[in-house]
Amino acid sequence: MKILHFADLHLGVETYGRIDPTTGLSSRMGDFLKALDRVVDYAIENKVDLVLFCGDAYKSREPTQTQQREFARRINRLSTSGIPIFLLIGNHDLPNAIGKATTTEIFDTLTVKNVYVSNRPGVYRIPTPSGIVQVVSLPWLRRSALLTKEDTKNLTFEQINQRLQEVMTEVIATKAEELDPELPAVLAAHVWVTGAKVGSESSMTIGQEHALLVSNVIHPAFDYIALGHIHKHQLLNENPPVVYAGSLERLDFGEVEDEKGFYIVDIGPDKEGGRRKVSFDFHPLDGRRFVTVSVKIEPEDIEPTATVLRAIAEQEDNIKDAIVRLQVSLSAELEGQLRDSDIRNALREAHYFTIAKEIRRETRVRLGEGGTAEEITPAQALKAYLESKKVPSERAKVLLEYGERLIQEQRTGL
Repeated sequence: MKILHFADLHLGVETYGRIDPTTGLSSRMGDFLKALDRVVDYAIENKVDLVLFCGDAYKSREPTQTQQREFARRINRLSTSGIPIFLLIGNHDLPNAIGKATTTEIFDTLTVKNVYVSNRPGVYRIPTPSGIVQVVSLPWLRRSALLTKEDTKNLTFEQINQRLQEVMTEVIATKAEELDPELPAVLAAHVWVTGAKVGSESSMTIGQEHALLVSNVIHPAFDYIALGHIHKHQLLNENPPVVYAGSLERLDFGEVEDEKGFYIVDIGPDKEGGRRKVSFDFHPLDGRRFVTVSVKIEPEDIEPTATVLRAIAEQEDNIKDAIVRLQVSLSAELEGQLRDSDIRNALREAHYFTIAKEIRRETRVRLGEGGTAEEITPAQALKAYLESKKVPSERAKVLLEYGERLIQEQRTGL
């Protein structure tokens, strides 16, 4: 049995995007849809038995009609190709108020063929070309769905999270008892498992989170534990495999080094030593690159713009079609010498760019031993300034000569 496991699409992220003139949509939305298309294409071309999506279809809990339309188009391609798809509810898929529909509930309401939606813990027996697979679901659960006010009365926040962990562990164990040991079984969960390496999702989470230990999700009834919520793909346990698929596309500069993609899981038909043989491989996707160009302008630099342009040219190949962050550190005296138009022109091949300037405020240096500015000559002041800036001696000599000439002209009026 071949299963495609992916998660955390976050359709609707438009940061660092621009309007695509051909579609009228954000170019970043195009990036995320392209990644989803790659997933759908692979599933159809390789005839996978099940596509398992572990939550967070959208960035917003109230996605736009356009975002829902584009997501539904991809789900429809899978459905009409005869590939069942399981949609788990993540924290970003929950409505803002109890009683409202979740973002993917429409597929369940319309009873779309081959589409299974899990809003609450349950056991799903899904027919596939290779037989029936059992999916135990643990969608993102509100505290109010797990604990009553009486349960949390007089408890500290830490005690409440401990109680939540106990309840979710019990839910998993209870559902595992309902499984047929003769059929392959997968746990699909959108949850924070402690020990996982996190990325930018730490800044996207809504409120403080409850978490599970790795030992809480491991159960001998499961052949594979498919996780969503953490954006960095990773393996938390070998046997049985406990795997975060990660997100499909980079969201920001916090995920620069993260490889994005999906997992293909093969579950063997027979048990060996009490377990089925399971193999899993990560399939990377070529997402949008994020590139940072950092430039420090020294005080003695007489062509700060040229220095910045050289730094950009050195990364020309990386910059093309990438999201670029140019960081320039320079003194306040040199800020006005930067030609922004030239710099922006040099970055024109980037998909999107930002320019951030760090202005260094130089500490004033005393120009005499305990004296005041009135007690030293202009030439001495210039010499002290050049020394404080550590200007090379040869260059300082030339500047002093010019300085003395200007001072003399000022005095004589010539």
